[in-house]
Amino acid sequence: MDAHTKRIYTIDDIYALPDGERAELIDGKIYYMSPPSTTHQRISGYLHNEIYNHIKNSNGKCEVYAAPFAVFLNENDINYVEPDISVICDQSKLDDKGCHGAPDWIIEIVSPNSKSKDYMTKLFKYRTAGVREYWIVDSDKQMITVYAFEKDMVEQYNFGEDIPVAIYDGFTIKVH
Repeated sequence: MDAHTKRIYTIDDIYALPDGERAELIDGKIYYMSPPSTTHQRISGYLHNEIYNHIKNSNGKCEVYAAPFAVFLNENDINYVEPDISVICDQSKLDDKGCHGAPDWIIEIVSPNSKSKDYMTKLFKYRTAGVREYWIVDSDKQMITVYAFEKDMVEQYNFGEDIPVAIYDGFTIKVH
């Protein structure tokens, strides 16, 4: 392999990582992940609970998962992500390894080393894979960017505002 040839990594490489080391794989490139901050975990826990309670209280068929949770975005072995929150409504996509195919709704909580990956790389990947709704939560900016792909809409909300969930009519979340 010469200096100009980039190695294409696969899901096998992700599973071969040392215990405790986490990474995502996008188009054969490995992106290592840092441990989440307390703020990140607080926001993730809150969002998971709000979504879980909404699904439970409305007898919904969807399921919500918090990271680490494996999402095999495409039918290949060069894409593997662990979104902070994944909502899957098609039960046939789920097995003991994770979700095979695009979740209906993904939420990523931005950390300093994941900004460009969340705002650009994953945005493109999620949209082309068939994710219906994608939220980027940026606690530094106190802002949530919502991509409702089916409606071809992008909206920005500040923390403390009611944010309508595109895949659920009448459901809003207020991020604090």
